[in-house]
Amino acid sequence: MGGAVAVLTIDQRRSRSGTDRVPEVLAELAAVPEHPVLRPFERTAGDELQGVVDRPDALAAVAGALLRQHGWYVGIGIGPVEEPLPSSARAGRGPAYLSAREAVTAAKTSPWHLRVVGDHPDARSLETTLWLWAAVLARRTDRGWEVADLVAEGLTYEQVGRRLGISQSAVSQRAQAAGIVEARRAQELVATLAARVLGQEPS
Repeated sequence: MGGAVAVLTIDQRRSRSGTDRVPEVLAELAAVPEHPVLRPFERTAGDELQGVVDRPDALAAVAGALLRQHGWYVGIGIGPVEEPLPSSARAGRGPAYLSAREAVTAAKTSPWHLRVVGDHPDARSLETTLWLWAAVLARRTDRGWEVADLVAEGLTYEQVGRRLGISQSAVSQRAQAAGIVEARRAQELVATLAARVLGQEPS
């Protein structure tokens, strides 16, 4: 067994009555920039997908992408895996995989349909922070996302206003309503807690 990683098992909600959204979310996760995962996300069976992450920034980025999506149960298992880890995420074994299965099952009756399971004492804090982040994003409208995405590209509020044809004051109001600052802080805290549970906290 090696060091701790995060295995994410994601299951589509109400899949029997809806369309197959696995290709959509796989494309979304593959497009997460600058944050490579240890094993890429792939469909495991039916409407479920799985991936392995070993970097705190990658876990925060992937979590953010998943929280933006709707209609998924998200299970995050923290712990070691059997090594060498196969090239396919779904072929791996070990405690992190078992924890991810437990987590995605528990997510079906949990707030924001997300759970984190692991032996590290900060796993619960990571889960709580993800719930709070989800609560911020849940109130964001399409207009809020429009501003948030442009700010994430590095544009200033003034530049966003010119792009959208609205005043800088209007951009600021939309940003506040969208919880852009709160969401950024939440992502930073998720990365910090992820570093702890993955055993990568700076000494």
